[in-house]
Amino acid sequence: MLDRLGITATSLCALHCILLPVLLPVLSLLGIEFLGSHESEHIFLFATLILGSFALFSGFKRYHRKIYPFYLLFLGGFIYWHKHSVDESMQPIMIIVGACLLIAAHVVNLKLCNNCRTCSDHECGSEMN
Repeated sequence: MLDRLGITATSLCALHCILLPVLLPVLSLLGIEFLGSHESEHIFLFATLILGSFALFSGFKRYHRKIYPFYLLFLGGFIYWHKHSVDESMQPIMIIVGACLLIAAHVVNLKLCNNCRTCSDHECGSEMN
């Protein structure tokens, strides 16, 4: 459940970032221009990373004991967070790469959890990677 919510939140965040240049004039007309600020983007990304951490930790602890979904999550978050430090032409690429890594972390976690539900607890917990 948390993974699906994380995928949705990450997708909405990426959509927000990609559509922001088009929607910025509309946001100011509606009085919600704060949604276009770097701070609101960072807050939303931080919330997405916290949600993702809970989802991945839950899967890690209860089922699969694999650490690599965390690598995907934090690498995606790092790339996404630093998109403003590169040239404007590279920002859409960083958004897409960061969002894909965040989504991949949740998808991998879901697959690991679903695969591990069919094995015994002893088998899943003994494979530490």
